[in-house]
This record gives sequence, structure tokens and C-alpha cells, in this order.
Amino acid sequence: MTDSELAAVAVFPNRIAAEMAQGALMSEGIDSVVSADDAGALYVGLWVSGVRLLVRAEDVDNAQQVLATRDVTGTEPGTT
Repeated sequence: MTDSELAAVAVFPNRIAAEMAQGALMSEGIDSVVSADDAGALYVGLWVSGVRLLVRAEDVDNAQQVLATRDVTGTEPGTT
């Protein structure tokens, strides 16, 4: 990813769901980053507020459209 402001496009209950959504975005050419406070997946129970999927701020609308049309389960940031 280039230097750009990142924004959370969705929050997932676990890293696997977030990575599946990341794959959906990747298939549409949208770069994303999975963000979880779980010590690099060593302690999966550490994240309290869910696993965030981040995209460039300018890609938020496109990413939300892709996730809405795919079978991914996440919530909008700030709704957990």
C-alpha cells in the first residue's frame, strides 16, 4: 500500500472472517490490511473490539459495495 490514510471498512468477529473479506476485496483490486490486537495471531483472544479490515480512505465506498455483495459477515466500524 502507498502512503495514504487508512479507514476501517468493517469489523469482524475473528481473523478468519476478516481475511475472507480481504480476499473478496483483493479479487476486485482493492488493497486492504487486517488489523487485530492479537500479538500477530499468537493470542487470538486478545482482541476485544473485533478484527478490523482497513482500506485506503479513497477506497471505502468501493470496498463497502464489494463486501455488501459478497457473503461476508462483518459490522460497520463503531457498531460493535
